[in-house]
Amino acid sequence: MRNPTFTTLPAIGAAAILSFAGPAAAAEPDFRGKTMSIIVGSGPGGGYDTYSRTLARHWGQYVPGKPRFIVKNMPGAGSVRAANYVYNVAKQDGTVIGGIQRNIPFLPIFGQKGPQYDPVKINWLGSLNSEVGVFAVYNKNTKVRTFQDILKTEVIFGGSGPNDTEIFPALANNTLGTKIRIITGYPGSTHTELAMRRGEVQGYTSSFSSLTARNPNWKTDFTFLVQNALKPHPKELKGIPLIIDYVKDPEHKTIWRLMLTQKVMGRPYMIGPKVPPDTIKVLRASFKAVAMDAGFRADASKQKRDVVFVSGEEIQKMIVEVAAAPKAIIAKMDEYTRYKGKKKKVKIALAKHTGKVTATKRGGRRISISHKGKDVTAKVSGSRTKVTINGKKAKRKAVKVGMTCTFTYPGPGQEAKQIDCKG
Repeated sequence: MRNPTFTTLPAIGAAAILSFAGPAAAAEPDFRGKTMSIIVGSGPGGGYDTYSRTLARHWGQYVPGKPRFIVKNMPGAGSVRAANYVYNVAKQDGTVIGGIQRNIPFLPIFGQKGPQYDPVKINWLGSLNSEVGVFAVYNKNTKVRTFQDILKTEVIFGGSGPNDTEIFPALANNTLGTKIRIITGYPGSTHTELAMRRGEVQGYTSSFSSLTARNPNWKTDFTFLVQNALKPHPKELKGIPLIIDYVKDPEHKTIWRLMLTQKVMGRPYMIGPKVPPDTIKVLRASFKAVAMDAGFRADASKQKRDVVFVSGEEIQKMIVEVAAAPKAIIAKMDEYTRYKGKKKKVKIALAKHTGKVTATKRGGRRISISHKGKDVTAKVSGSRTKVTINGKKAKRKAVKVGMTCTFTYPGPGQEAKQIDCKG
């Protein structure tokens, strides 16, 4: 309905009044009725996934219009696939957010192949933690107990791509002479830990918070060889040395400092380079608000996740500074962080569980069956999971309670590669 005050004014009078009033203020971005997607660049069940799902339960209350948040996993190449998607393919309206691994902005700066983004042009919303990493071994599989041990004895680590799990062991090998052998191909840290328990690998590099959250018996199951950080953990890791304290060569020390800077942005979130400035401002403010929210922090605490807020502006500045580091040093980063041993790639064995469907949630994104007297659940991707009903291709939402289905997946709670149903 038109404003009656202006309908009674002559056109010239209205124009004059509007000219004195100045330009109209831009409307605040409103996400009412929209769905916000957090694209997690790693598999289900790991630290990045857990942080994002906890965040999604609380973030909407601080975004104008109170939109619904959903989480989608897009693992691949240590989050490079997800970062490329958010930067180049996703809508640039603020509705698609990347929950990516902390090394993502540094890969193109350090000369890694695969990234199709400029980290300086990414819009960073902030981080939920400033991480302390660890080089950890599983006690049942090795007698290694100190960092000095892996200078003399080979230890096998599990890796999941060009991220912390492979970059830092390679850097330790190339600058300190450690004898770490990498078996790659694990979708995420939960799979690597299963591999430890099966005896396939002996250890890995992980964030301390993620490892302890997933492993209630961590004090007896694991030995931490070093802290992979610039500053030590304030409580739990007293007596465990910082890896940088072993680095003596000045050039090597500079490289380690550049690499460990990323630990400060432990759980970062990004949006694309063409998102409007007003939207960036609103989303950064909402991200800070939810990070400080008592309900969110209590939920994160239940998941055994620390929350240390780092602002988007801080991350943006940090990345600009790293990108401006001496080119002679940066030119050597790829060489220093590249694993030079023979890298074996593991094939993940998939389980097959069959039973009647007992529940479906969120349009088939979660499907549960009764298998051998227990309910087991599979996550179902709309693009990566193949679904058939009576031998014909179907959408996940077509799966109904009472059907008999077979899950082909890594295990309960994981994303299914295939679901075949009858009924």
